[in-house]
Amino acid sequence: MLTKEQIMTALKEIIDWEIGLNIVDLGLIYDLKVNNSNVYVKMTLTAPGCPMHSMFVKQVEEKIKKLGAEDVKVELTFDPPWTPDRLSEEAKKMLGLK
Repeated sequence: MLTKEQIMTALKEIIDWEIGLNIVDLGLIYDLKVNNSNVYVKMTLTAPGCPMHSMFVKQVEEKIKKLGAEDVKVELTFDPPWTPDRLSEEAKKMLGLK
């Protein structure tokens, strides 16, 4: 059975190339639910007009399916909007914010 930890580790491989950090450390993953082989991800982007939105959704779906999920639903939301406060401590250090 898939675990949240396995999924989050896989999602750390998805990099926002404009910023140079992965989507997990950027704080773009708002919610993650695993029910047997079904996975729900609620995520955001750093800006609503991000031209990479469809690519990120596709990458998230593909990464999770490679782990064995049968059904993956990715919901994009901008409520609440992303802010730098969502960055992981490691990301803040990498960006010189700590």
